[in-house]
Amino acid sequence: MADKAEESPDFIELNESFFDESRNLGVVVENLRGLSDATKIQETLRQGKIVVLRIKALRETDINELKRSVDRLKKTITASDGDIAGVDEDLLILTPSFAKVYRG
Repeated sequence: MADKAEESPDFIELNESFFDESRNLGVVVENLRGLSDATKIQETLRQGKIVVLRIKALRETDINELKRSVDRLKKTITASDGDIAGVDEDLLILTPSFAKVYRG
């Protein structure tokens, strides 16, 4: 006779490595206030973390600084085969190479 868990299509057996804390994915929310913040965000991406980036304050105060900062971040993302996408006019999502932004 088959085990009841094997019959259930909703049952998935997980081994201990599934719960290993080193598998946790880091998501960081940052504010972009200038080029100096871009340097910090580049390092965060290099550590393999996903960044949700608030750009509203810089967009409203200095659009040229925003463009320079985003260009710097794009170069890092391109070099590391990551991804960048605008969520709306105030947010960007930046990912390292192992994650891609779904553009449905």
